[in-house]
Amino acid sequence: MKTSLQSVYLLLSALIVLSSCGNDQKKAANAAPAVQVYPVVTINPISTSLQTDYPATLEGIQNVDIRPKVDGFIEKIFVDEGAAVKKGQLLFSINAPQYEQMVRTANAAISSAEAEVNAAQLQVNKTKPLVEKDIISKYDLEAAQLTLQSRRAALSQARAELANAKVNLGYTRITSPVDGVIGSIPFKTGSLVSGTSAQPLTTVSNISKVYAYFSMNEKQLLDFSRNYDGKGLQAQIKNIPPVSLVLSDGTTYAENGKIESINGLINTNTGSVSLRATFSNPSMLLRSGASAMVRIPQHLENAILIPQKSTIDLQGKKFVYVVDNKGIIKNTEVEIMELAKDNFYVVTKGLKAGDKIVLEGFQSLKDGMEIKPEEKNADSVYSEISK
Repeated sequence: MKTSLQSVYLLLSALIVLSSCGNDQKKAANAAPAVQVYPVVTINPISTSLQTDYPATLEGIQNVDIRPKVDGFIEKIFVDEGAAVKKGQLLFSINAPQYEQMVRTANAAISSAEAEVNAAQLQVNKTKPLVEKDIISKYDLEAAQLTLQSRRAALSQARAELANAKVNLGYTRITSPVDGVIGSIPFKTGSLVSGTSAQPLTTVSNISKVYAYFSMNEKQLLDFSRNYDGKGLQAQIKNIPPVSLVLSDGTTYAENGKIESINGLINTNTGSVSLRATFSNPSMLLRSGASAMVRIPQHLENAILIPQKSTIDLQGKKFVYVVDNKGIIKNTEVEIMELAKDNFYVVTKGLKAGDKIVLEGFQSLKDGMEIKPEEKNADSVYSEISK
């Protein structure tokens, strides 16, 4: 009997324990999940500058093709490729003896014409007193005077031919029309050249100043135009700040430049418009034909910047999680500028000063969830932005 009572007590104890465990499991299942902690930052407007780089081609303010005006053989080359030359400096001489002969022929023609003028003048001088004495007709005097006039015209023509011959002879000595730097010289001494040759003897580039030509697409041009005050394009150009030049080795050129020209037509084939910036080149470091990047600054006041890592890409749009005062998150679409600032986006629509966004680690978040915000210092977050 005693053994039976003990068995009953043991069975009741087991049932009580099992019932207690079942209630604990139900309570645990019904309990709400713990609120997770996520880092957030408060949006504070800041002033910053954006920089846009555009591929550019450099050209001197003058690129003058040097071409012969007469036919002949190159007799001597007085400069070398890459040499700096002054206006009027001798570059080439051309061996063209026919032009020397033309000068001699013209001089001889002048001497002959002068003799004929003198003879005609003597005839007028001899005829004039005879007419005055009515010995001969006045028509004889008029004929003599017309002959003199004809001889003088022939003399003038001979002198003009001499001047023309000297000009042609002068073309055999080719000088630089501007200060600049010599380009390539494809012809060598003894080469036959002609005024109709397609290839120039060389090119002289005036690189005291250099033009940097670059292009913008239509959207970039519209954004660019809206950033600067002024009635009309020319007024806006004056308000564009100085631009810099990034050379092919990645270094920044010491002299700042200025955008001076924007083409009034958009290229229908490329959808772009050409712009020109001018840079001073006192050290002659920049050369025609070189490539570089024109860097245009854009200053922004009270800009809303957010870290790129805090955004979500969905169907070509950007979203962030905005946290309200109760810790509830909302998936919010934002619009950004095409140009970024380091690892930050510039927000143009969707956020305002004082909004809080989730910084990172939000892969498991859903719209309307509650989180426990862990406020991050805004200065430390935005310290990555370069000045």
